[in-house]
Amino acid sequence: MRKYLRYGILLVILLAFGYGYWWLRPQPVMDEARLALQSDEQVRVVENRFLKFQPAQAPKSTGLILYPGGLVPAAAYAPLARQLAELGYPVWLVPMPLNLAILGSGRAEEIMAAHPQVKQWVLAGHSLGGAMAARYAFDHPGTLAGLVLLAGYPAASQPLTYSSLPVLSVYASEDGLATPAKIMEYASRLPEHTIFVELAGGNHAQFGWYGPQAGDGAATITREKQQQNLLAVLQVFLNSL
Repeated sequence: MRKYLRYGILLVILLAFGYGYWWLRPQPVMDEARLALQSDEQVRVVENRFLKFQPAQAPKSTGLILYPGGLVPAAAYAPLARQLAELGYPVWLVPMPLNLAILGSGRAEEIMAAHPQVKQWVLAGHSLGGAMAARYAFDHPGTLAGLVLLAGYPAASQPLTYSSLPVLSVYASEDGLATPAKIMEYASRLPEHTIFVELAGGNHAQFGWYGPQAGDGAATITREKQQQNLLAVLQVFLNSL
């Protein structure tokens, strides 16, 4: 009887481990994102603890740090980071423990401390990464020059309602996860001066370069078009700071 009990316990453990591994498996990174990790004459890419995209010439004094969405590898945002670096902005993509930003919401502080040449910082985040970027802004008032939420919003316990921080909230019309209705429902957690921009035809997954997500809506524009529109919005916001 004890023998069968031991086998039963072992089976439960194996099943739990297998389910946990399946649930925590990361989204696949597309080839376009991997290609964007290569350095060239315009952008130097450094891969160590973080993914740094450094403009080769005359970098701006504003740096941007981006937290990835839940179970999305940081590399999935490499094309966007590279395009921003081509515009002169140094960008850091932040890998997270188990690809969950909730386990590393304070990592921006390490980047800021290591790069005193950057005069002002903008923290951005997609989905869960956006919620954790908002948490960082809530916990560290006065340290950021701007906050960018990509299909994300602050938690109810960490509102930024009365913050003077410039905030940009970008969402997509066909997003089935951070739906436009949710973005508007939780808009009161952000300052009144927050800039809200809807990407018509976009969805949740096309904020990065990774596979489709369960529950997401079907985009009516290409990923390239959504990224192009997103880049234009970010450029205007960053230039305004």
